[in-house]
Amino acid sequence: MNDLILGRDRTGDPSLAGRREWLVTNGIGGFAAGTVSGALTRRYHGLLVAALKPPVGRTLLLAKLAEQIEIDRAWIDLDTNLWASGTVAPRGYLHLESFRIEDAIPTWTWAIGDTRLEKRVWMELGENTTYVQYRLGAARGPVKLALRALVDCRDVHAVTPRGEGTGRVEPATGGLRIEVAEGATPLWITAPGAECRAEADWYRGFALPLEAERGLESVEDHLLAATLTARLEPGEAITVAASTRHDAGSPGRGPLALASALARRRAHSSALLDAWKRAHAPLARTAPPWIRQLVLAADAFVVERGSALDPRGRTVIAGYPWFSDWGRDTMIALPGLTLATGRPELARSILATFARHVDQGMLPNFFPDGGEAPEYNTVDAALWFFQAVRAYVEATGDQDFLAEMFPVLEDIGAWYERGTRHGIRVDQQDGLVRAGEEGVQLTWMDAKVDEWVVTPRRGKPVEINALWYNAATTMAGFARRLGRAPEAYEAMAEKVEKSFERFWNAETGCLYDVVDGPKGHDPAVRPNQIFALSLPECPLPAARRRAVLESCGRWLLTSHGLRSLAPCDPAYRGVYAGDRYARDGAYHQGTVWTWLLPHYALAHYRVHGDREAALALLAPLAPLMEAMAIGTLPEVADGDPPHAPRGCFAQAWTVAETLRAWQTLAAQRKRATRRGGGPLRAAVRAGRAVQARRDAR
Repeated sequence: MNDLILGRDRTGDPSLAGRREWLVTNGIGGFAAGTVSGALTRRYHGLLVAALKPPVGRTLLLAKLAEQIEIDRAWIDLDTNLWASGTVAPRGYLHLESFRIEDAIPTWTWAIGDTRLEKRVWMELGENTTYVQYRLGAARGPVKLALRALVDCRDVHAVTPRGEGTGRVEPATGGLRIEVAEGATPLWITAPGAECRAEADWYRGFALPLEAERGLESVEDHLLAATLTARLEPGEAITVAASTRHDAGSPGRGPLALASALARRRAHSSALLDAWKRAHAPLARTAPPWIRQLVLAADAFVVERGSALDPRGRTVIAGYPWFSDWGRDTMIALPGLTLATGRPELARSILATFARHVDQGMLPNFFPDGGEAPEYNTVDAALWFFQAVRAYVEATGDQDFLAEMFPVLEDIGAWYERGTRHGIRVDQQDGLVRAGEEGVQLTWMDAKVDEWVVTPRRGKPVEINALWYNAATTMAGFARRLGRAPEAYEAMAEKVEKSFERFWNAETGCLYDVVDGPKGHDPAVRPNQIFALSLPECPLPAARRRAVLESCGRWLLTSHGLRSLAPCDPAYRGVYAGDRYARDGAYHQGTVWTWLLPHYALAHYRVHGDREAALALLAPLAPLMEAMAIGTLPEVADGDPPHAPRGCFAQAWTVAETLRAWQTLAAQRKRATRRGGGPLRAAVRAGRAVQARRDAR
């Protein structure tokens, strides 16, 4: 994708190149990530972060390869380091001609006089193996390349502030076997055609400025374990393999095999685009380049989560570099990551994986990174599960899978009606879902610092009941499709629809965020009300749909997403920065969430029926793909202008919902009827009587 290219105007500016990041993944939870300049600025940066217990157990093994090139008997540094003393040395970014994303592979080009050196980084799918290739594109003659391997063996969330010992570095086929400490996970580094020399020297005092901004420990050490040197003629390349596999550099994986590894990765990117084009032709042919790039970016989040029942089970990493797989995020992101990219078989696998973990009507909130038992403390993950199954069935017509999932969905609904963990229960008087207990955060606004729940939202949250209404209408449609009685689900939907009147706040002209809370109704203007419009079934009459959209547009809408709280609220916090207390205190108190912009665009279309205007709302996300991590979309942004991107540099539901919304909107007629729920209403519908009554409003 040559559309994503940074030239010297940005690569030569350390303040920009040090804040532009890249990401590659291996499909089992491992990844490599860093900055365009080459400087380590996060604890999560490294060339090999291995998933030792896929998709978790993530461990930093190779921090970086520090490059030097010899031209005319003079050694020139291509690497960049930031030091705790405040020094920047070396300053290899000064020689960086360009950085680009090419077939989802980050590619650097250094230019020094007549000499041009290219670097590419990719990972082997299904393995904890990273490849780093250096190709001499042009030179007056042969040059010598030296690579210093800086290694570690630590949890991805930790740092190594005082490295000790010399490690163990031993010869291995084609390279070296490295253990940072006794009993540490071994790392094999191989480079066919290079001389590999063992080292044992700690490089101390790497500064991690993005960790400092987060109020966390921000200085660490890495062990220089090896130096690799090679002589390159113009047009020649050398490929370094860093792996947890002992045979990564075996004779069968020599230069030709390494070349085929690059070809395999490129072929994978081509296959992703081909699947998308087949599923969404002719729409895909007219899609802008940034949407095509998001199709490739979506692949990073779908990873394996094997089990005894399904060794090839799949799940979704919520965000890089620090999240694992979360139930809520997975269900929200699933349609965009799989169905919108033309890979419904992945959707089926993910849904089946999570269905096996349903417990007392609840989906796991997340799977801990250490591989412990999942935690069940979310009210909405199971409700998003209904929407994910619905999207899959609508896209595929897979009747057998619907029959398999129907009892699971029935069981979830039954638990919600009679009550499950954390006070989650349907109020029999009004049919609305109540949730919450002291000290527990259950909705997606889930920030908690020690015992402080920042946005407790106890009572009946608006988006939970919009989801509950959609779950009831979805089950009615599923029941009819399977030849079962839909009346109980239709009755529940009618009851919830009638009770949704209680969310109307005439004073603010929009919806209460929570009703029946410990202090009554919560009038805070938050984006949770947008789901009453953006989900397939809308419980609001037309006039109130317009009012909700207008209020969200006035108080919450930014070019990067929706604010989590209106700026006029005394609790508003406009900058997401600082230590944990400051960040979590702002997380849902004004911070912009990018995944909500697609929902606003869908709601706008539902209200106004103007496809072009709705698509235009998504357009500012294209430049955002170069503002943090190149080629993907971030988690959040500041509530205050200029809305600087923050949080995870690659977020699953942001990428997924943008893809889903763009394709949904692009497929519509230029002008559409505004009748009822609009043309976004899916094929699975509630009963005809319910539909006719809603349309008559």
